[in-house]
Amino acid sequence: MTRIDDTFQRLAESGGKAFVTYMMASDPDHDTALEIMRGLPGAGVDIIELGMPFTDPMADGPTIQAAGQRALQAGGSVTRTLDMVREFRKQDDRTPIVLMGYYNPIYARPGGVGGFLAEAVGAGIDGLIVVDLPPEEDSELCIPARQAGLNFIRLATPTTDDRRLPAVLANTSGFVYYVSVTGITGSTAADAAQVAPEVARIREAANLPVVVGFGISTPEAAHSIASVADGCVVGSAIVKLIGEGRPVPEVLDFVRNLARGAHGQLQDA
Repeated sequence: MTRIDDTFQRLAESGGKAFVTYMMASDPDHDTALEIMRGLPGAGVDIIELGMPFTDPMADGPTIQAAGQRALQAGGSVTRTLDMVREFRKQDDRTPIVLMGYYNPIYARPGGVGGFLAEAVGAGIDGLIVVDLPPEEDSELCIPARQAGLNFIRLATPTTDDRRLPAVLANTSGFVYYVSVTGITGSTAADAAQVAPEVARIREAANLPVVVGFGISTPEAAHSIASVADGCVVGSAIVKLIGEGRPVPEVLDFVRNLARGAHGQLQDA
C-alpha cells in the first residue's frame, strides 16, 4: 500500500474526508515553494498535489499557467521538483505526494520513463497524474508506474460517459480525480448538486475513493463538495495568492480555513 492508500483507509475508518491541495513546484521560487509545502500538513492538508512546471500546460487555466511560467523563470524543472520532494521528505515521511504534469518532460528525461520512475520513487513520490496520456496509452507510463509501486490517478469528467468510464478506471489506483466542471482549472464554480450523482456513478464502477477538484475556492465550497465525495482538491485559489506575492503565513492561513471546510469544521473557523 502507498501513503495514499493508507491515508484514505485512515480517513474512512474515522469518517473523515481528504483535503488535497495543488501547488506548483518552484513557484515563485524554490525556497518559498518548499516553505509553503512544508507548512501544508500542519494547515490540515491530507495529500499534496505538486505540479511539475511545463511550457505547454493544456489543461490549466491562466492562474496555473502563470505559476508554471514563474516556476520556469525561477529555474524550475523536473530535477528541481524531485529535489524539492527529497527536501520535504527529510521532515515529513507520512504525507502523500502526487506529481501532476504532462508526459513530454517525463518522456524526455535521461533514462526515459524507467529512469524517471526510479527517481520519483527514490525521492518519495506516491502517485502520478499525467493528464495528456489517455487510457489507450497505459503501456507508456501508467502500467510501468504501477509496477514501480506508484499510484496512477486518472481524471474522470462530466463528459466521461458509461461507455468510456471502464477504460478510464481500468488501471487507475489510489483515487479517482473527478473534474467537476467542463473546461480548464479556475474557470467556474463546482456545484455539489451536480457533482453528487456523478460521484455515485463512479463509485459504482470503481472500488476507489473519488476526490473532486476544479471550481473550489472557499471553505464553504470545500465543505459542500467534500460532503458528497471522499474529498476535494483546491488549486487555483491557493496558487493565486502565491502569485500575488502573499506572505507564506497568509497562504497557509488560507489553506487552514479551506481545510476546516473540507473536514466539516466550519463552525470552528
